[in-house]
Amino acid sequence: MTNESVSKPDTENTQKTKKKYYKRPYKRYNSQNKSGLKKLSFKKVSILVPLYNEEESLKPLIAEINNALKIIDINYEILLIDDGSTDKSLEIIKEIVKTDNKVRFISFRKNYGKSAALQLGFKNISGDAVITMDADLQDDPAEIPNLLAKLDEGHDLVSGWKKVRRDPFIKKHSSKFFNYITRLMSGIKIHDFNCGLKAYRKEVVQSVDIYGELHRYVPVLAGWKGFRITEIVVKHHPRKYGKTKFGISRFFKGFVDLLTVIFTTRYIRRPMHLFGFMGAIAFFVGFLISAYLSYEWWVNGTPLYNRPLLGLGALLIVVGVQFFSVGLLGEFMVHNSHDDSEYSIKEQK
Repeated sequence: MTNESVSKPDTENTQKTKKKYYKRPYKRYNSQNKSGLKKLSFKKVSILVPLYNEEESLKPLIAEINNALKIIDINYEILLIDDGSTDKSLEIIKEIVKTDNKVRFISFRKNYGKSAALQLGFKNISGDAVITMDADLQDDPAEIPNLLAKLDEGHDLVSGWKKVRRDPFIKKHSSKFFNYITRLMSGIKIHDFNCGLKAYRKEVVQSVDIYGELHRYVPVLAGWKGFRITEIVVKHHPRKYGKTKFGISRFFKGFVDLLTVIFTTRYIRRPMHLFGFMGAIAFFVGFLISAYLSYEWWVNGTPLYNRPLLGLGALLIVVGVQFFSVGLLGEFMVHNSHDDSEYSIKEQK
C-alpha cells in the first residue's frame, strides 16, 4: 500500500514535467544545457530589432531577450533600429540604453521601411551570429536559444516557422498563399518566408543586399548564393500592443518584388535563359498558327483575310524574335561586365 501510494504521484509528476518540458522552447533548451549540452561555438550574438511605433512593447521585449540569453551564457548585444517612429519609442529606447549596456540603437529621421532598417543593422552588428526579430512581442524571445542551437548544427540561416499563427484571418491566409507562391517560384523549401524571427551566420548578412520590400526574401537571396537554409517551428503570440503594419498593398508589392528577386538572382547573369525561353515559346506558337493557316489556304482554299488567327500568329512570331533579341543583347552586356567578385566563396586556402 505504502509503495503504491508513493509511486503513483511520482509518475503523475513525471508526466506533468514532460508536458512542461515540451511547452516552452527556451526551458527545453535550458534543461538540456544543464544536462551537458555542447556549448555554442559562437563568440558573440547580435540581436537585431527593427521597429516602428512600438513604445509599449519595448521594455518587456528587452527584458525577455535578456532572460532568454542569460540561459545560454553567451556574449551578446541588442541593436534597435528605430525606423522613424512618431510615438515615444525613441525616448523609451534612450531610457533603456542608460540602464542596459548591452543595448545600442540607430534612429532614422523618417520611415524608410523594414528592409532599410535591416540592411543598416547588418552593417553595424559585431556578432558572428545574428538574430532578427520584430518588436511587437509576437515573436517569442524564448526561441532564440533554439534558433542558435539549430544554426550551430552547421546551417547558415535558420528561419522561424509560425505554424500556428495568431493573426487576423486575412493576414493569415494571404500569407499562406504568398508563402506557397514564393516556395513554388524560388525553389526554397521553407514554409514561412516573412517570419521576422531568423538566425544567420555573419557571412550571410554580409553577402545579401536588401532594399525595397526584399527583407521577406532573404532566405531566397541566401539560398541562391549557396548558403544552407533550414527552419524550425517557433511560437507566435497574439499582438498585445499597437496595431499591425500589414496592408493589402504589401501583398502586391511583395509579388512584384518576388519577380525582381527571381530575375536579379537567377537570371541576371544568364538573361538568355529567360528571354530566350519566352521568345522561343512565342515564336513556336506563332509558327504553328501560321503553318495551320497556310495549310488551310493551300489545301482547302480557305481565304485568310477574315481570319484573326493570322494576325495573332504574325504577332507571336514578331514578339518571339524581339524577346530573343533582348536576351542576346543581355548576354553581350553580361559578357562585357563579368566580375569574379560576384561569386560566394565558402573557404580559401
